[in-house]
Amino acid sequence: MHVSLNNPLMESVTTLKGVGPKMAENLQKLDIHCIQDLLFHLPSQYQDRTRVQPISSLQGGRNVLVEGEVEKTDVVFRGRRMMLSRISDGTGKLTLRFFYFGAAQQRGLSEGVRIRCFGEISQSMHQLEMIHPEYTLLNQANPLPLEKTLTAIYPATKGLQQRSLRRLITTALKEVAGLPDFLPLAIRRDRKMPELLMALRQIHQPDAESSQALLNAYHPAIKRLAFEELLAHQLSLRQFRLQSREVAGIAMNTQGKQLQALQDSLPFTLTNAQQRVIAELRYDLAQATPMSRLVQGDVGSGKTLVAAAAALVAIEAGFQVALMAPTEILAEQHLRCFTEWFEPLGLNVGNLAGKQKAKERRDQNERAALGMSHIVVGTHALFQDDVVFAKLGLVIIDEQHRFGVSQRLALRDKGKPEFGYPHQLIMTATPIPRTLAMTAYADMDYSVIDELPPGRTPIKTVVIANSRRNEIIGRIQAVCADGAQVYWVCTLIEESETLQCENAEQTHEMLQEQLPGIPIGLVHGRMSAIEKQEVMQQFKSGELSLLVATTVIEVGVDVPNASLMIIENAERLGLAQLHQLRGRVGRGAAASSCVLMYQTPLSKIARKRLDALRNSNDGFEIARIDLEIRGPGEVFGTRQTGELQFRIADLSRDEVMLPEVQETADLLLSEHPETIQPLIDRWIRQSSVFVQV
Repeated sequence: MHVSLNNPLMESVTTLKGVGPKMAENLQKLDIHCIQDLLFHLPSQYQDRTRVQPISSLQGGRNVLVEGEVEKTDVVFRGRRMMLSRISDGTGKLTLRFFYFGAAQQRGLSEGVRIRCFGEISQSMHQLEMIHPEYTLLNQANPLPLEKTLTAIYPATKGLQQRSLRRLITTALKEVAGLPDFLPLAIRRDRKMPELLMALRQIHQPDAESSQALLNAYHPAIKRLAFEELLAHQLSLRQFRLQSREVAGIAMNTQGKQLQALQDSLPFTLTNAQQRVIAELRYDLAQATPMSRLVQGDVGSGKTLVAAAAALVAIEAGFQVALMAPTEILAEQHLRCFTEWFEPLGLNVGNLAGKQKAKERRDQNERAALGMSHIVVGTHALFQDDVVFAKLGLVIIDEQHRFGVSQRLALRDKGKPEFGYPHQLIMTATPIPRTLAMTAYADMDYSVIDELPPGRTPIKTVVIANSRRNEIIGRIQAVCADGAQVYWVCTLIEESETLQCENAEQTHEMLQEQLPGIPIGLVHGRMSAIEKQEVMQQFKSGELSLLVATTVIEVGVDVPNASLMIIENAERLGLAQLHQLRGRVGRGAAASSCVLMYQTPLSKIARKRLDALRNSNDGFEIARIDLEIRGPGEVFGTRQTGELQFRIADLSRDEVMLPEVQETADLLLSEHPETIQPLIDRWIRQSSVFVQV
């Protein structure tokens, strides 16, 4: 809980009238501790009780306020006991239906009584009705005034009613006479932004005309708060960037002999983009402050080789490297690549995975602790307490958004203070539009490998209903007869790995029956690492023509002879995952295809996803559509990690503001530094922990 004696906004909610220990406990469940938290707990929707609607104008599905006279009230039995009260306002009739009622309630709704009620209209048996409306009996001598503003509906929790939340927020708005506005007046004027307290009042208690603009987030009050929230995130990341330059890192000045030896041994030359990014990494690694760089490259752009180059600089400088991947299969792929590249250079590649036997794991731990392993490749197993490095100098994290904050911190902290903080290289194959990357990763330097190796062929993507499965099986036969290879990816919506594996096993059997003479392999999550590796090796060497797999092959698998991929139930996967899977083909010179099979009927969103893939191979365009469909929290994988949990801002909707947000951050840092920490504290929970990554 954060309480400040000199800032009334930071005072505990218990200072407000009517907030006792029980209510304070319920408010804490909504992360409301102080008065400022209460003011920034914003409505999720609004109800319009400012005007009475004529019954003749009502439509099903809308929440409305109506007034009328009771014509008749009856208790009936239709499967269950219920009370039906019919009211009329002269323009039409409406039935009020109650399943729970008492005798006093029945007497109160007698003929001739005037009533005002609020609820959702539904259509039943050609008549309009409200089920369990909120209602008030009207007194002609003392008419009840209508609400002057829309009624806000807030995210709530058990034990905390909407009425209580509204009362508390109204009290807080009255008591806060001068809400500190950390945006300088000149900035607000330039951007035509309302004052902060006015914006909050317009959001909590808007007039009826504002509801659509507020709900669709194009109201100036919403834009004002979204801008401030984006600014707070930008400033917290910039602040960390400045702090991180003050801690001791490890200056790795090397001649690059190992890197040159690797390049000389490769059967291909690096692309210009790879060479540019390697030069940026070498520059960072030579500095005495810890590197923190995000390297982004679309599927197949050669990120692994760039990571290998950075690793060789660290190793040549006398330090160890830890490479963490999110899945066993990707870690195994990295292990194969690094072993193939590094062992001829006389370097030892270690391996730490969750499924290792105790003796093998002990042996690998010992080698890392003694400095015998130059690089250790692994999954989550890398940041366990028993893993110790003799001299860790570089941490490489692949697909970093799959890891939580605490996991990444645990790995960074395996460096030894006497040597300095290890450098961090973050790799992602999820293309992120540049403005968004500069917002989400403002604490990092940012490189893009924006060029594919020569010889890559564009992948043709087709979308086909499951009912045409036989045509696809015929296509597989033709592709295998030409000497090429095929992936068949099985997906299930259930989270259960067992069900996914069973589905893959059944598909494997079905294809063996329908394609006799074609050697078919199977890979799924329940197989041991050794079994999976064996099958993948057979597929890679061409012993198997068709590989049936679950989505374990999503990233890192490289078989240039594979030119056809079939993804079953493709409508069940996200765009980023489909784009990653598709990137397993088109890695050789042969024309490649990806078939997205779907079950009918398709939802609008599923159709939009599949159309996006059919129309584009461009990861950035696909990422833009993905962001539009799923929102930033999903795309950046931050739902469970605590970062980028925006309360009001929406990166896809507010992208247009980002250049101005960055300009304003520059201005505050140079001219108004006193506003920075209060802004960050207002918007970001636990910012001190999250920015340390």
